[in-house]
Amino acid sequence: MTTTAQGHASLDAAAVAEALRQGDCGTVAGDRGTRAQYSADASNYRRIPLAVVFPRERRHVLNALGVCRRLGVPVTCRGAGTSTSGQAVGPGVVLDFSRSFNRLLALDPHARTATVQPGLVLDELQAAAAGHGLLFGADPSTHSRCTLGGMIGNNACGSHSLAWGRTADNIVELEVVTYRGTVVRLGEMTQEEIDEAIAAGDDRAELIAALHRLAQRNLAVLRTKLGRFPRQVSGYALEQLLPERRFHLARALVGSEGTLAVVLSATVRLLAPPPERALVVLGFSDACAAADAVPALLGHRPLALEGLDHALTDIVTRPETRAAIDTLPAARAWLFAELGGTADGLPRQAEALAEAARQAPGCTGSEVITDPARARRLWRIREDGAGLATRSPDGHEAWPGWEDAAVPPDQLGSYLREFTALMERHRLQGAVYGHFGEGCLHVRITFDFSTEEGTAVFRSFVTDAARLIAAHGGSLSGEHGDGQARSALLPLMYGPEIIALFEEFKNVWDPDNGLNPGMIVQPLPVDTHLRVSPHRTPLPLATVLPFSADDGDFAKATRRCVGVGKCRSASGGGDVMCPSYRVARDEKDSTRGRARLLYEMTQGEVITDGWRSTEVRDALDLCLSCKGCSADCPVGVDVATYKSEFLHHHYQGRLRPASHYSMGWLPLLARPAARVPRLVNALTSSRLAPALKRLGGIAAQREVPRFADQTFLSWFRRRTPRGDGRRGPVVLWADSFNNHFSPEVLIAGVDVLEHAGFRVQVPDGTQCCGLTWITTGQLGVARRIARRTTAALRPAVRAGIPVVGLEPSCTAALRSDLPELLDGDEDARALGRSARTLAELLVHQAPDWQPPQIEARSISQTHCHQHATSGFGADGTLLARLGIDNTTLDSGCCGLAGNFGFERGHYEVSVAAGEQVLLPAVRAAAADTRILADGFSCRTQIAQQTPRHGTHLAQLIAHALPPSGTPGRPASPALPTDKEHARD
Repeated sequence: MTTTAQGHASLDAAAVAEALRQGDCGTVAGDRGTRAQYSADASNYRRIPLAVVFPRERRHVLNALGVCRRLGVPVTCRGAGTSTSGQAVGPGVVLDFSRSFNRLLALDPHARTATVQPGLVLDELQAAAAGHGLLFGADPSTHSRCTLGGMIGNNACGSHSLAWGRTADNIVELEVVTYRGTVVRLGEMTQEEIDEAIAAGDDRAELIAALHRLAQRNLAVLRTKLGRFPRQVSGYALEQLLPERRFHLARALVGSEGTLAVVLSATVRLLAPPPERALVVLGFSDACAAADAVPALLGHRPLALEGLDHALTDIVTRPETRAAIDTLPAARAWLFAELGGTADGLPRQAEALAEAARQAPGCTGSEVITDPARARRLWRIREDGAGLATRSPDGHEAWPGWEDAAVPPDQLGSYLREFTALMERHRLQGAVYGHFGEGCLHVRITFDFSTEEGTAVFRSFVTDAARLIAAHGGSLSGEHGDGQARSALLPLMYGPEIIALFEEFKNVWDPDNGLNPGMIVQPLPVDTHLRVSPHRTPLPLATVLPFSADDGDFAKATRRCVGVGKCRSASGGGDVMCPSYRVARDEKDSTRGRARLLYEMTQGEVITDGWRSTEVRDALDLCLSCKGCSADCPVGVDVATYKSEFLHHHYQGRLRPASHYSMGWLPLLARPAARVPRLVNALTSSRLAPALKRLGGIAAQREVPRFADQTFLSWFRRRTPRGDGRRGPVVLWADSFNNHFSPEVLIAGVDVLEHAGFRVQVPDGTQCCGLTWITTGQLGVARRIARRTTAALRPAVRAGIPVVGLEPSCTAALRSDLPELLDGDEDARALGRSARTLAELLVHQAPDWQPPQIEARSISQTHCHQHATSGFGADGTLLARLGIDNTTLDSGCCGLAGNFGFERGHYEVSVAAGEQVLLPAVRAAAADTRILADGFSCRTQIAQQTPRHGTHLAQLIAHALPPSGTPGRPASPALPTDKEHARD
């Protein structure tokens, strides 16, 4: 085998990118930012590519291979980049199929097949197939972003492969191209078809002949050493060449990790799922007891049998997920068994399986769950496992490296006990979960790659683990492939005879070693090209924010991103993350892309100018600072905070964008404007408006919100309190947005709070949470404002008085941003604990309050910052008490996101984000359906982009309150109508 790939080191990245552009290869990116973003996948490894190519057409793939072959550059294929073994990073050219080479080419419901391009996301195939009552059987937990090409590369499996098979089992035909440019269509072949193909005498004939000879010479070995159990995924699937498997070259290519050929299209098999499903949750005393119970449960033919250890669930902090975990049967480990069948038969099947489990030693209880919504919440815990497990309960980083080893299911209990003892001997920890029904375990382990000693422990551990898996008749990989993580360990599993066959197989397909070199054969050592390395000293970057959860280390904070890619999901599924990616479909506009670029900035190798980096600035430009990632990312990557820190340093001592002054300083600028609101409104709606917008960096398409004739604080300080105040005082936070632009919201809040029995107070003076300065990275000013606010609220907070916010972004800032800005200030922490939403206060501190009954339907938009910090649970409870039939939209971010949607250059993305779900849902809502939106930004987006207007929860309740009969009391504020333009 020649080693074309070894010549790449002398090539210039710019020259390679230019050659690709000249070669008609699609979109080509050779800039430092893109190369940095594609330097890692979801593994421990890091390789800086020379260029990234985004093919749009079949010819682009062929042309790119031709250019790379001519230059002697290796090629790495990439889908979503969620590989945990290092197969999706390489030193040459990366072909990213996910952006543009991602079409569903055909779907035949009668033949139950679909033909796809490799970049198609699995969920998109599933959505198309579902219209015909069909699905694709393999369903990895990354289904919302993984591509069919990536699944073919790794032989992905997922939870339901127990019943529906691996990717390989569901492949009908592949069209592929070799590094040398030979295009071949592959499927199963009879002996007659093999003979006919060989007789053709072309390149395809030579390929098939060589593969047929390999199989015929080694029939006994292929029958006894390979394909022994379903999850034996390591190495090449040479058993597919056996005559009894119909010499299935397409399936032999599945799991080859992009080392043999490049997939141009795939025809896959679809199947019909059972009409009904039920989830049986089984509790056990520990994970080993759960593993021991597996063989007996398999006789009940579950669709899925997944395991979960308490070490994983103990890490969860997200309120909604935590609530789901708390409903599990009391145990230290659980099995999730899913059954399929008819509505009549499922209860009997479920009870029979539960009874079998109860006979197993260590079983602590069971529960049958037929509610699909609850079942989805519980499955989400398992799906988020790869992200959740990357931080141990004590805060240590945990990594892949021994990510998906598998053994025959009857060996699982024995293997797990010895594997646990092995971790203890190496003083390592890991949370175990995975596909227990097929003997496949996932685990993230607390390796320390930052020291020579820790890296040596990693190397020693995986070597010992490989010997352990071989002793149990298992496979180093059960679904994620070998990659750089395990290829060098394959001789410990297979021995020299099989390794020689793998090398021969590779040489038939790719004699130039141009496709993903170093994977499976001629492997790279497991401890080279590590993403975290003791040999690379990061730049000394001091921060303003404390990053306490990451020991004050900004590099450690950014490498929270382990690449699972949940931020690349195209649809919400209840999440906000990541609105800019959903619009742009570009890696740089994903949470992962930004985190990776920031990490590379800390390393100073590709991104060399630290905080002054224009590549990082540009990647952060479309970040809406929605904070969705801080809650939705399984590892808590918080790009909004990283962006604030970066902008602070990037513009320190330099002129900022105009919007940082006009909107960053809005709370201060609003004060003089409030003295002459009619004059200001006349100016912002006059012929001078375009010039004013240009001066302020505001998008020309945006209408500037109108200042109210009277601020809320002016109204409040002239009024007489009402109500008996029997529940005691509450501080109403008069946020800058509602105070100046929609005081009717705060007035409604006062009405509701007083009706509920609270005595309403407001802070002295005019206070601000500092949010606009935080989001624009003006942290010095934000910190001064935070100190002033904390001092103003100190007496109330120390007296135990709750602080209620009606603007979710400001309430979230009081809760989380101020304590971060004033790290170590106990009063700031106490303020964070005291901050409440209106619904939280009424539900938890006025449980006996009788709210008005409102027989109505509503749809509600949850503000992103509320989603990230407190969720919608209390609001949902309160709406139910009000008698409202509410539907919470799965809409993600509204798109306006504070200053983001007003800034010049952001309008199109802002509106496109809203158009994903929110704006169409508002337009489609019946005329009598209330549009609930507590966020000022959300209501503004709705008002400016639809004929409807949003209503704050406080307004909805206040409007329904009975008249108090108090002399001089103004009527409860009217709800916004759809005929007049509301000020918010």
